[in-house]
Amino acid sequence: MKILVIGAAGMIGRKLTQAILDQGGIGGGRVDHMLLADVIEPVVPAGAPATALAVDLGDPGTAARLLADRPDVIFHLAAVVSGEAEVDFEKGYRVNLDGTRALLETIRTTPDYMPRLVFASSLAVFGPPFPARIPDDFAPTPRTSYGIQKLMAESLISDYSRKGMVEGVSLRLPTICIRPGKPNRAASGFFSGILREPLIGQEAVLPVPDSVRHWFASPRSATGFFLHAATMDLAPLDHRRALNMPGLSATVAEQIEALRAVAGQAAVDLIRPEPDALVAGIVEGWASDYDATRAHALGFAAETDFQQIIRAHIEDELDNQASISG
Repeated sequence: MKILVIGAAGMIGRKLTQAILDQGGIGGGRVDHMLLADVIEPVVPAGAPATALAVDLGDPGTAARLLADRPDVIFHLAAVVSGEAEVDFEKGYRVNLDGTRALLETIRTTPDYMPRLVFASSLAVFGPPFPARIPDDFAPTPRTSYGIQKLMAESLISDYSRKGMVEGVSLRLPTICIRPGKPNRAASGFFSGILREPLIGQEAVLPVPDSVRHWFASPRSATGFFLHAATMDLAPLDHRRALNMPGLSATVAEQIEALRAVAGQAAVDLIRPEPDALVAGIVEGWASDYDATRAHALGFAAETDFQQIIRAHIEDELDNQASISG
């Protein structure tokens, strides 16, 4: 089995690559070779049957280079992210839309070739006004360039799949929490920060009221989503190839209570409220709860309480770091 991971240098890309290597393949199929691609050359795990490539998906000819070896499974995780796509209009469309279409066109024009394509989409395809809980059939009406680009890519994948040119499926991911690594400037970054930093004895800033509610899944669950999508039966999807992934709807207060239960009051005391009207305004414009009935019926699963998310982070990141340093 040949596997292509586009966006392999990112957090999910790295975890997905390692999970595939740890289990020796996907769905019982042995990995013969993996091509790991990103704008920054990904690190190839020691001893892995893999090569790395630094490429820009939006550049002419990149899709042909990536597909030259005819991978059986393609994980398309690459994107110009939301804030950058809004500021740099041309770059967002060049990578998120044109690059995806070039990939699909290269697949279509390659004789006797129909790989499985798993696309990382986003809940940004939805726009306000939102109901209390977004159902599976809620109309996608994005209010950002990033959301528009993701929705257009989803539609292309559905159409190419309908025409029998690719086995495609698009996964609309929740906010991934707890993201490992250092704090970043993303508006949603504090959702991870108020847990990640206190767990290692550092202060964290909370810029919004603790009544704010959001939709979450762990990096472990996200990795599982992609692995499951790579082998699942796509027939039940028919032409509706985009799925809202399962997640957990929780308030900031519920996050903090889960942190208290797992790590104690000392960890909670490291959270410093520091209201930020800009961040609060952005977050209040996001939906907070989703119905993922279709995805659940197809075998996707995620955490059901926030203590599970925190414990997954401790097991996957902190315990692992301790064993390496020890």
